[in-house]
Amino acid sequence: MTGASYERAVQLAGRVSGDSTVAYAYAFSKAAEAALGLVVPDRAVWLRALLAELERLANHLGDIGAICNDASFTLLHAHCSVLRESVLRASNAAFGHRLLRDIIVPGGVTRDIGEQGPELIQATLDNIRLRFPALVELYDNTASLQDRTVDTGTLKPALAKQYAAGGYVGRASGRSFDARRTLSYAPYDSLRFEGTGLNEGDVNARVWIRIREVEQSLSLIDQILNRLPEGSLGTPAGSYQGTPGRHGDRRGISRRRAGLAPPARWPGRTMPPARPLVVPMAAARSRNREQYRR
Repeated sequence: MTGASYERAVQLAGRVSGDSTVAYAYAFSKAAEAALGLVVPDRAVWLRALLAELERLANHLGDIGAICNDASFTLLHAHCSVLRESVLRASNAAFGHRLLRDIIVPGGVTRDIGEQGPELIQATLDNIRLRFPALVELYDNTASLQDRTVDTGTLKPALAKQYAAGGYVGRASGRSFDARRTLSYAPYDSLRFEGTGLNEGDVNARVWIRIREVEQSLSLIDQILNRLPEGSLGTPAGSYQGTPGRHGDRRGISRRRAGLAPPARWPGRTMPPARPLVVPMAAARSRNREQYRR
């Protein structure tokens, strides 16, 4: 697969869902890196987590408001939309795009945080911490709103476990799986955050999971900004050439960059076909099947 192909592939992954572009590009890049045996520089690893938490924060704020809007409580929708907009503006100022599109690529990230980025993001977090608790109290003390969320749309814990429901849906129905904790990948394995979980499984429980996730994201972003290491951003996707070596490492790439002929074991002394990037993900899912089913 050529460099242009990788660039196109990660762009497509990042457009599967507009407001989850970080999550999809992140997942694709991790799969590509597993296939190629690439090591992502520390700074890029931490910047990716920052991007993911900014996206998560914006989406949870938007979803809380949207649920209230669906229940005909537009006041909370308006206030949550204002807070979400503040996160999008801070993201644009820090990284050059409101939704953080086309920043995560195989091998690292394409942009560093702007000089004023940490200060702008921190100011946004402070504003959310100031205003969000009052919105939570308003949600919890509005009887007409509670009537529409409590005991509505219930997903029983047994069914959530049977179908391995993930994210806030699973955590609101007694399933504690969180990829950041259960699979414990960097840098989350060195960050402090609490798992969130409820058993009721209704709309109200899913709202409360989102509320707790907002609080966790605020804490995680603080930690990431305080501990962001120096270093390179990695190699942009567009510079990759060819396919991985026999064992998924970089030997095949290194030989071509050095101008060496391919090994004799390749029939006709031509490059082998590219391995599908889904293979490492399938293998990983098989290895962690029990974790996914918890």
